[in-house]
Amino acid sequence: MNENIITTLKSEVNETLLDNILPYWIEKMTDVQGGFYGRIDGNDNHIKGADKGAILNARILWTFSAAYRLFKKPEYLQMATRAKRVIINGFFDKEFGGIYWSLKDNGEPKDTKKQIYAIGFAIYGLSEYYRATSDTETLDYAISLFESIEKYSFDNDKNGYCEALTREWNEIDDMRLSEKDANERKTMNTHLHILEPYTNLYRVWKDERLERQIRNLIDIFTDKILDKETSHLNLFFDDNWNSKYRIVSYGHDIEASWLIDEAVSVLEDKDLKNKILPIIKKIADAASQGLTTKGSMIYEKNLEKGTTDRDSHWWVQAETVIGYLNMYQHTNDDAYLSKAIKCWEFIKNNLIDYDNGEWYWSISDNGEVNRKDDKAGFWKCPYHNGRMCMEIIERF
Repeated sequence: MNENIITTLKSEVNETLLDNILPYWIEKMTDVQGGFYGRIDGNDNHIKGADKGAILNARILWTFSAAYRLFKKPEYLQMATRAKRVIINGFFDKEFGGIYWSLKDNGEPKDTKKQIYAIGFAIYGLSEYYRATSDTETLDYAISLFESIEKYSFDNDKNGYCEALTREWNEIDDMRLSEKDANERKTMNTHLHILEPYTNLYRVWKDERLERQIRNLIDIFTDKILDKETSHLNLFFDDNWNSKYRIVSYGHDIEASWLIDEAVSVLEDKDLKNKILPIIKKIADAASQGLTTKGSMIYEKNLEKGTTDRDSHWWVQAETVIGYLNMYQHTNDDAYLSKAIKCWEFIKNNLIDYDNGEWYWSISDNGEVNRKDDKAGFWKCPYHNGRMCMEIIERF
């Protein structure tokens, strides 16, 4: 019975990836002037003159590199190579190293700050391109970005990584990743998206220092970021790792549960795997508090303000499917498979735009499609939903 469910799931996500997600980016986001457009709004209109974000371009690089590695279609390699050139020729700071936060529409640097989260995604994309093609140029750039993060962002005294620095790697007043984030020096989100690219880089570059830092990041999650009482992840911290806000981000909980597991798997350490499995199970189970009767995962709960954002965001749903499939693979517990499938049914019935391609940003609690936020842009990329599809195809 489960075999039939998984066979159907794999077939459906394969179709979604190849017919809905990837063609959208090839056909609608390729900029005739070079690289990719900066933004398409929720009604599928190109926004002329929109700035081009590092995260968007790095995630395009990762997505099409991974797609080429899996399917070997030349159009995916063409897209990945286009994105590689944008990252190296446009976003890479040739004077100080690192990655700019954004470029103007014409490709000139716009915001030159060094947001460590964005540099992490550049490593993720470059290392995946190397995985797919064995192109040493991308590996060299990925390693140089790793060196920059370790040199300028890593806190040798109190551990962990700071959020952001100036172009010249000096202290910066506003370290926020986005307007909705708290202006704190260390965050769960950035640490998660350093662990993620470091794991991918380690697949192709078995460096001892890199391995040591991956192990350290896993320890940071279990010892400093994880709330031992609730099994949720705390989000914002001061320099001394004091948690500053009581906010539960259900999507990040479930995403972290499988990304931490992935890091452990790449290290091939059985003792560490046995230690971590009960922890990631607790995180995944805690995340399920955010599941709705429709099968979707709500966004977040602010315990200090007593407010809950019950919208179902595209990326949260994608991570929910992977997270619970990962737990199903570990435990053979049908309850996890059921959660993943029910969320996938919600995605099919609500989030996928079958007419225009790609997925909507979110669905409100009362079922309304969110067309106010982007279809493609700084944060709306093919990575969460594309990766969900490819994870399922590879896992099964």
